[in-house]
Amino acid sequence: MSTPQESQPQQPQFRVRKAILPGMAAIAMFLLLVTMLNAFAAMRGLFGTGAPRAGILGVCTLLLIGIFGLLRMRRWGWALVTGGCLVISIGDIYFFTHTHAAFFVVRGLLELCFFLYMVRSDVRDRVS
Repeated sequence: MSTPQESQPQQPQFRVRKAILPGMAAIAMFLLLVTMLNAFAAMRGLFGTGAPRAGILGVCTLLLIGIFGLLRMRRWGWALVTGGCLVISIGDIYFFTHTHAAFFVVRGLLELCFFLYMVRSDVRDRVS
């Protein structure tokens, strides 16, 4: 006699892939735009020459790699985008303290909200 467990066919074990959240996609698109604008501004010399220019281009490169990693739902992409949100937010707050342009504080606070969204546990659990 066969037991009830043996008579039932084995179902294949599939890994369920979680879809990207709309907020993650919106953050990726916004940061892609900000990264392109900062890279073009650095290439034109608006941030100066030498170390500041190389630093901005380095951050833009890492953030661009992170954005494409996040869109593929990779944990390293999430980590780079989360860190990039924090770095750009701190940079915008720094520029606001020196220029007193309201644009920088608004963008800095928006990016800080993006950082706080990205560190939520349900967002963090989605990436593999």
